[in-house]
Amino acid sequence: MILTNNKLHSEPYFLDATDDVDILKDPFCVDLFDQNGYHLTKAEQAFLSRNGYQIIERRHEDCMRYDWFTWDKRTGAHINHSDLFERKGFSSVALEQISHIAKEFNPMLWKLVKMKPKWGIDLSIDYVSEDAVFEVFHYEWDAFEYDAVIEKKLEIEKFVLNLDWDDVAKDLWSKKDQWYNLDFFDQTKWKTDYFGLSPEKFKNVIWDS
Repeated sequence: MILTNNKLHSEPYFLDATDDVDILKDPFCVDLFDQNGYHLTKAEQAFLSRNGYQIIERRHEDCMRYDWFTWDKRTGAHINHSDLFERKGFSSVALEQISHIAKEFNPMLWKLVKMKPKWGIDLSIDYVSEDAVFEVFHYEWDAFEYDAVIEKKLEIEKFVLNLDWDDVAKDLWSKKDQWYNLDFFDQTKWKTDYFGLSPEKFKNVIWDS
């Protein structure tokens, strides 16, 4: 398993205005707004390049996502997904721009004006064999404070890299009567207790009061 060099950006806000004003005036530009996740609306994506972020080019993605761990192992324990996420709020000229357009043309943009920036980590390790298929480890943790997320990221990196995940999977499977039939949230609580980790924390609503 390899830890990538990808980093989260500490800057919480889009600061520079976009040239794509027509997108901001479109009343549907914030459709399917993700109140507690990282999917970006068309309006948010319009600010990426002007603020130094890579334009999203994958058709199935619409978020600021970076690989966290990589692992080319395709048997036994393996990575299902491993991601770093961030979502920006708006400040400076960018905030002035969307506030003006919200007031004059498109009130749906108030959804962006009220957004808080946030960052997150998400790792899932599965196990597959002829006899057993299950999620060995899942840890998702979000916060509105950059330093808190970086601290948690470093904690999980040290934890993950110090374990043999095939051995962990075999031990978990031997205890499956204790957790296998639990629902998702009870199962993840059982496993964080098993690993001695604090509970997962995610789905924080992104709007400020």
